[in-house]
Amino acid sequence: MTSTELIEKFRRLESSVAAERGDFALFALFLREDVPDRWDLIVSAPWASSDEKSALDYLIATIKSDLGPEDLTNLSRIVFLDPHDSSVQALNTAFHVEHGVVEVRESTFFGLPVKHAFIITSKRVDTAVPG
Repeated sequence: MTSTELIEKFRRLESSVAAERGDFALFALFLREDVPDRWDLIVSAPWASSDEKSALDYLIATIKSDLGPEDLTNLSRIVFLDPHDSSVQALNTAFHVEHGVVEVRESTFFGLPVKHAFIITSKRVDTAVPG
């Protein structure tokens, strides 16, 4: 599978999950220099921050059912970040995209050298808890 096909699958997955669970502040795939054949799925969303274990279980099950178990093997890890994190907010300022794809090469994100990145959604979201 080409990276273009993989990215399109994850773009559709992000749209589906956002419609079901709520907006993402960040949803991206990073190919780190130290793990050149597996992608990191970077997730930042208010609904994921409240219960990361539940969010992880949900994402893994959704990837397996919507994309197929083989697409899960393309990931090295799923990383959850708080939408309030200053690095997430800096990315939200630098990149404005929702349910699309912004491609970035040879950059540093969160202190890690990233060979290739596809940012599918990067936007500020309302993180206030309804009360």
